[in-house]
Amino acid sequence: MASHVVPGVLGHFVHVDGACDAIRELKAGGHADLTVYSAAPNHELEDAIGDPISNVRLFTLFGGLLGCASGFGLTIWMSRDWPLLVGGKPIAAIPPYVVIGFELMILFGSLASVAAVFILSARKSLKGRPYAPEFSDDRIGVFVPCPADRAPDVQALLERHGSVEVSHDA
Repeated sequence: MASHVVPGVLGHFVHVDGACDAIRELKAGGHADLTVYSAAPNHELEDAIGDPISNVRLFTLFGGLLGCASGFGLTIWMSRDWPLLVGGKPIAAIPPYVVIGFELMILFGSLASVAAVFILSARKSLKGRPYAPEFSDDRIGVFVPCPADRAPDVQALLERHGSVEVSHDA
């Protein structure tokens, strides 16, 4: 099975400001499919990239609501199916079931969060995109997928913003 290589230009940056300026200019120039590598999260890079907020929180919300509804539904169904009168309280008293509802809300919400990370991560593949070990240490990498005829322009832009090393695959 042949590996698919994405053609483009990879720039290595030492300073965050230069990388952010390059990302902003590339996005303004029509390069929307950038890949940015950084060893640690950085708010300036996130602002420059401009990615929307992750949808993991929606999965967590729906999982939590489903878990809470399941907890209350399960306990109310069981107490109606096998009624046991205790101290004149109603058969389906809500206060004792809050604990089960809360626990299942936490369980379903956390499982939905883990599932969301896998599902949403599988959507964005980094296969075929170059990577350098320095990006896990002290450098910031910016990969710009582009055809070979646009590579010199992108390379000049990255160097103008302070890239210490630029390589391109055609």
